[in-house]
Amino acid sequence: MASIKQRPDGTWRARYRGPDGKEYAKHAKLKREAQAWLDEATAALQAGTWVDPNTSKMTMGEWLDRWEAGYAANKPGTVKSAAVHLKLIRAKFDTRQLRTIRAQDVKIWMAELSEKYARSYVYAIHRRLSQVFTDAVHDGVIARSPVSRRTSPPTPTQRPYVATTAQVWALYDALPRSYRNLVLLGAFAGLRAGEMAALTRADVDWDAPSITVSVQHDGEELKSETSSGTIPIPAELAAMLKADAGETMIVPGVFGRGVTAWRLNEVWSDTRTTIKGLPEGFRIHDLRHYFASLLIAAGLDIKVVQTRMRHASPVITLRSYGHLWPDTDDTSRAAVAAVLGARKSPPGADPEGSSSDSAD
Repeated sequence: MASIKQRPDGTWRARYRGPDGKEYAKHAKLKREAQAWLDEATAALQAGTWVDPNTSKMTMGEWLDRWEAGYAANKPGTVKSAAVHLKLIRAKFDTRQLRTIRAQDVKIWMAELSEKYARSYVYAIHRRLSQVFTDAVHDGVIARSPVSRRTSPPTPTQRPYVATTAQVWALYDALPRSYRNLVLLGAFAGLRAGEMAALTRADVDWDAPSITVSVQHDGEELKSETSSGTIPIPAELAAMLKADAGETMIVPGVFGRGVTAWRLNEVWSDTRTTIKGLPEGFRIHDLRHYFASLLIAAGLDIKVVQTRMRHASPVITLRSYGHLWPDTDDTSRAAVAAVLGARKSPPGADPEGSSSDSAD
């Protein structure tokens, strides 16, 4: 319902009801001004681009205050990661009204960030900015987001470094005995550092060897729902884990009471620099890349690798490790040749190779 009426004081009052059921009104000295305002609102309603006029002038800083309050319900680690990105977003756009930020502004900022940060980090900030604007559109604060694939920086192309088997065993031998199980858990079961720090003897089935992952250090939730699960392991690995496990914890630490993920990384940092050929910054997490490469080299298909890596979807697995699956000219030739070879001869062909229409 929309209308324009003149008030007793001579001004004109235009009003309409928004899609949220609320009434919106404007007072103007001239009827044509009130009509122009009403026409603009009506056109936006019909086009599906209407936004609440009470929030249409909201700044990025004001919106992020609201956005962070809602995002706080996520896991602490997730919230902490977002806060780092939002600090950069605030530094760039804090006082700008959301509706004034254009695609070109985003592209220019991505170019500026690319001069300071790694490609993967800039890409992550762009994804966060997209998330922030998408939620603003969903809440009716703005009509459309200026962030899209066209404003995106180049997709990260760096492939994870896969340690050699010799390097994995060199790390194992170089670590103090009370920390050696972290190599076994990472390289041969694919556990993350926080999961290693929380793993107890009760989480390992020693008879039908397997490891059950259900929590991270300090009771923190796992990275995702698919991160929990049971990982089958060979009896040989179970025996090696048992040999160096503490009374309660699988990675007992020097005092046998278990360690924090922070302490694991500290010990790791002191050890990795002693191993020849490892890249600077090689992480405990990078042992998972070795585990993935081991499974792929053994001929396991994408679904099995996804399950063992506890990825949320096979897309994540392929994005990280697709280049490790064999893909050569000879394999495709062999696949086609196998089908062609299965056909002995074309229909109607003379087994002796002569024409069926030969002259008498």
